[in-house]
Amino acid sequence: MPVADEERENPVDPSVVDVDVLREWMDGHGLGSGPLTGLTALAGGTQNLLLRFERGGRADVLRRPPEHKRKNSDETMRREARVLAALVGSDVPHPGLIAAEPDETILGAVFYLMEPVDGFTPTTGLPELHAGDPSVRREMGFSLADAAASLGRVDYQAAGLEGFGKPDGYLERQVPRWRSQLDSYAELGGEWTPEIPHLDRVGDWLESNRPASFDPGIIHGDYHLGNVMYRHDGPALAAVVDWELATIGDPLIDLGLIMAFWPDEDGQPTALSVTPWEGFPSINEMVARYGEGSERDLSSIEWYGVLACYKTGIILEGTHARAQAGKAPTSFGDLLHATTVGLFHKAESIIART
Repeated sequence: MPVADEERENPVDPSVVDVDVLREWMDGHGLGSGPLTGLTALAGGTQNLLLRFERGGRADVLRRPPEHKRKNSDETMRREARVLAALVGSDVPHPGLIAAEPDETILGAVFYLMEPVDGFTPTTGLPELHAGDPSVRREMGFSLADAAASLGRVDYQAAGLEGFGKPDGYLERQVPRWRSQLDSYAELGGEWTPEIPHLDRVGDWLESNRPASFDPGIIHGDYHLGNVMYRHDGPALAAVVDWELATIGDPLIDLGLIMAFWPDEDGQPTALSVTPWEGFPSINEMVARYGEGSERDLSSIEWYGVLACYKTGIILEGTHARAQAGKAPTSFGDLLHATTVGLFHKAESIIART
């Protein structure tokens, strides 16, 4: 979640982060001296814990899994730290990595320290400068496309990410993987059935029109306006955040995600759009801007937009299935199911245009 400059009022729970142990660990790594002051839990969601503090006149942010970890939480944190280390020196805006600890026994979980990001998440509201000027919002859109293109330009092998993912057969695995996940929801029990429009048609089209090849690179994996932070003084990105789904594959996956969540030409908002929307580039302009900063073949870009709708819709449908089984709030499940339906309608419309 974003390292936002808005802070929670909740006190830090020492049972989650042992401040004395953290201080000793920092001493051992030459990371300042003296007490840790101003400890504040940062806003940004519930998936991971973000703790901002100061030491020796410098502000740091600790990121670690939540108190009740998922089975892959520690490995996910290791991967996040590894990709942030690989991006040092690149032109991809990202939180600066200070140090990482891969041993989960130190604080009860893998963690790393990063520099605070001075910025805001646009989906939670725009500052006066951005809200009052459509031309600023237009450049905000282009900044999002530029950062995605810059990530796709990084030589992942030279950056030390050999073995970080499995690019061989990456595109071939996509539809079977996500269809299998959808089918697995039946195991939750309840009365759920996959009442998703165009489900088979979209899957069949993806299989029949899959690009024959691609140039492997770094994928963020969850690239949209909710996972970036903008500078307060203009339309430039301050950082791309939330790298927990990063891997090596086809970087056009990230451009496809932009397509899935970008409002259509009528400007109707989506779950991850910004208010006001007036001024933002059209999706065609966004794709063209990406192409200006990339040598990748965009001739099949519609395929990536359809895949993003297919994949994201199936992921969201999982909450609907859990709600039908009494394992999640019904209202929330219904809301996400409606989003899934909308994504599949969008996929069908892209197919029809193609």
